Amino acid sequence: MNGLVEKMKLVRVQGTLPQLNDFLDACCMDGRFDLEPATRYMSDSLGYAALNEENPYPATRDQIETMAKEAGVELHKEQRHTDPPDEEAKAYLSDLLEQIDDLCAERQGLLDQQKLCEDGIAQYSHFLNLKVNVDEILDCQHVKVRFGFLPTEGYNKLMSNYADDPYILFVECTQTKTGYWGIYLTPREKALETDGIFSMLYFEPVHVPGAAGSPAEIIEHFKENLEVVKKSVDDVNARIAALWHDHEAKVQMLYDTVRYYAAMYDLRRMAAVKGSHFFCVGWVPAPDVEEIAGKARAVKDLRVTVDGPEAAGKMTPPTKLKNPWWSRPFEFFVEMYGLPAYGETDVTGFVALTFTVLFGMMFGDVGQGIVLALFSTFMWKVKHNDLFHLMIPCGISSTIFGLVYGSFFGYEDALDPLYHAIGMAGKPVSVMDSITGILMVAVYIGVVLVLAAMVLNMYTHARHKEWGEFIFSPNGLVGVITYLCGVDLASAYMGAFTFLPQVVAAIGMVAGLVLLLFAELLAPMVEGKPWKPAGGMGNYLMQSVFELLETVLSYLSNTISFLRVGAFVIVHASMMMVVFTLAGTPNNMLVVILGNIVVICLEALLSAIQGIRLEFYEMFSRCYKGGGRKFTAFNIKKA
Repeated sequence: MNGLVEKMKLVRVQGTLPQLNDFLDACCMDGRFDLEPATRYMSDSLGYAALNEENPYPATRDQIETMAKEAGVELHKEQRHTDPPDEEAKAYLSDLLEQIDDLCAERQGLLDQQKLCEDGIAQYSHFLNLKVNVDEILDCQHVKVRFGFLPTEGYNKLMSNYADDPYILFVECTQTKTGYWGIYLTPREKALETDGIFSMLYFEPVHVPGAAGSPAEIIEHFKENLEVVKKSVDDVNARIAALWHDHEAKVQMLYDTVRYYAAMYDLRRMAAVKGSHFFCVGWVPAPDVEEIAGKARAVKDLRVTVDGPEAAGKMTPPTKLKNPWWSRPFEFFVEMYGLPAYGETDVTGFVALTFTVLFGMMFGDVGQGIVLALFSTFMWKVKHNDLFHLMIPCGISSTIFGLVYGSFFGYEDALDPLYHAIGMAGKPVSVMDSITGILMVAVYIGVVLVLAAMVLNMYTHARHKEWGEFIFSPNGLVGVITYLCGVDLASAYMGAFTFLPQVVAAIGMVAGLVLLLFAELLAPMVEGKPWKPAGGMGNYLMQSVFELLETVLSYLSNTISFLRVGAFVIVHASMMMVVFTLAGTPNNMLVVILGNIVVICLEALLSAIQGIRLEFYEMFSRCYKGGGRKFTAFNIKKA
């Protein structure tokens, strides 16, 4: 359920500058060697300094990418390369880019004409009922004409307030559901006043391209021009494609080459140099270190040293998560909270299981769960977003819990034939008839998950042989015993299930609280470390009392927080009851469908937020610190 972050090895490489590129090419281009600034790992007194060089290749790389973007083609990213481009190659690229720029400029001019024609057709189509020549009415010396749209409300006010005004004439051309397309005419000396009136009536003026003839004739003219322009655009696109086809192989090779050397120069900056010697350092996953070190040693005159993380001093290794396919999407949540520090337990598997179960419990509906799973699958295929990926198992979990609740798109009795067919009297759980039981189950789920988080914390301390924290931490062995005894006493008080005699539970809880009170004193003693309270024993006891009170309150609040899970189960069922109330009898299917859509969107969001909150605040806070930094080895194929 949980795993470890990938083990790392510290690799140091020393050699002379002529071998630096060979080393980087052999070891640092495939995403397995996380180079770090070497000066961080060296004393200033040794005289090494960072290798600062101007990188001459990004400009050429960007030039080729601009060229490909203008040509509308996609460049491939390969690791192959040739010798660095010389001045002849740069001149060749500049000439080719100029040719493509000229063709693109020609195409852009045609596209502007195409848009002008399309806009003209769209604008004049509103005025087809106008049977006069547009150029004639626009050229009138004494009459001002404006084309536009008048909302129905404005049109009604115009008819009621200005119908008798001899200086205002509105000619309707096309009527829509929201208003009228048309023109208004007014004497030029009255234009300013009339414009103000129509502005108050929310008249929306539109610009119509100047042309001769009636709107119908103008539209026909625009259509003829549009066909000519489109053919010209296709011709230019064909010329660009042909030009690119003729040069594609050479340009692609140049692109691979400049990408390679641009990356090489960026990696060279990680090296520390002194005279003609360089020093590089970085982290390699343990399974790959033998191969990487072997490649480095194959480069003549290189000295390679492989050490464990302890050799890095104060520098900590980067974190590389390693999870199976079923839990990998949930790395999204772990990274959101903070990557585990190197050596800390990776909780991705724990999150994958607990979040999926909690979400499904809160969002239990067979039909809605299937919709959520299918929609998330589609969006993940389209967007490749981890959030949609992890919602796929959540949708499946919702479907499973929907079978428990007997809910299918909110219909509580739709699955009864299924239950009867397998010999059951009815659905396993009727939500609205089991409110108290659901809330109690939610609390007990919280107890189990809080205990699981504590066990993960103990596991992490045991791996690092931190036996003091393993035993006396509030999330260690003493904390587990104290929490279990407290849960048993609370269950007995409420008349629920108990698993210990009450006297034993009371003694265990009191003893646990006493041990937690002196945990900071006892933990170092277990590990054989001396400890003396700062500020004296009195100050220590006062501080420990407040910390113990905070620990007890956290036990209580973390457990009670899981009531929200049960509450959301009830809320989900209640929202569907509201939908069916609004749908009436017999059900208005449109209301039922829209209601289900609203509930799916709203409840999925709320259930996800609640699940994340429980993970971060009620569980992560007990077993996980985070604060790790990501393993970021360069990979030229993905750069």
